[in-house]
Amino acid sequence: MVSHPPPPVKVASKREREYLRPKEVEAMIKAAHSFGTHGVRDAAIILLMFRHGLSTAELVSLKWSQIDFNDGYIEIRRVKHGHDSIHPLRAPELSALRQIKRDYPETQYVFVSERKAPLSTRTIPHIIARAGELAGLNESVHPHQLRHACGYYLASQGHDTRAIQDYLGHKNIHHTVRYTQMSPQRFESFWTD
Repeated sequence: MVSHPPPPVKVASKREREYLRPKEVEAMIKAAHSFGTHGVRDAAIILLMFRHGLSTAELVSLKWSQIDFNDGYIEIRRVKHGHDSIHPLRAPELSALRQIKRDYPETQYVFVSERKAPLSTRTIPHIIARAGELAGLNESVHPHQLRHACGYYLASQGHDTRAIQDYLGHKNIHHTVRYTQMSPQRFESFWTD
């Protein structure tokens, strides 16, 4: 008889919730923008991670060749066998990206250090945590909360689960359903008094 290892035990999070609310993200962007010599870059990191549901690995590997300033699009190349997609860029993102391009004109990667090397995946959690702290959020913040914030925001706006799945690059819709399950808008029409 073949012995199988026991299933992994899921460790409960110590956080109250694993996502951020839009107002918290806005506060983090504002705080990051006003702090240090890389404020524009750090604010853009938070903005893009939130609006496009980027993971840390997807963010640090983002290249200028994936940005289309003329038509206003970004090519999202998902990791972990996720589905790639093309997302529209809106005015705040385009403005921030243009400023970064002016600040670092000769780099291949969008988000770089002072030495013009791509940021490492270890740097991003520090940038996000510092922005959360500066914004006065009660709990420490990690990058994946921005990806979750994107999913919850899209669900709260009433977007179709399949569209959210494609937007976030999920292969399996079970990873997407969590966002729609938590959306209070699902119940808005239950009582009409």
